[in-house]
Amino acid sequence: MKKIILSMVMAVAAVGAVNAQNVKSAMVPAAAKAALLKKYPMAGKATWEKEKANYEANWGGKSGEDMSVQFTPAGEFVEEVVAINPSQLPQGVASYIKQNYKVSKIKEAGKVTDASGLVTYEAEVKGKDLVFDTKGNFLKKD
Repeated sequence: MKKIILSMVMAVAAVGAVNAQNVKSAMVPAAAKAALLKKYPMAGKATWEKEKANYEANWGGKSGEDMSVQFTPAGEFVEEVVAINPSQLPQGVASYIKQNYKVSKIKEAGKVTDASGLVTYEAEVKGKDLVFDTKGNFLKKD
């Protein structure tokens, strides 16, 4: 019976690992936490999620997620996302969403800057993150 229960727990954990998972600060590698505080000293009260193999820190604003940053377990910077008002998305994003998703409601929006300095924009629609370049051209769905 214990083997069956253990197998079920492991299966549920494996399914949950596909999506972002909240993790306690104690479970975040020290290198990632140190890199966060070095690059963003104001992020002392960040909450953490596991994003695939990386760790994402979130802080700021009423929701606590106006800013998020991803680091590898070794503390290497991956990307930062700054929450923005959907009206601040590049021109063309709203019309793309209306045309392809038949909705005009963008739940959340963010300006993403990766480790190389490349800037893209995310718009969350119907639970999907749509990624656009700085000119408002659709790039991909995350």
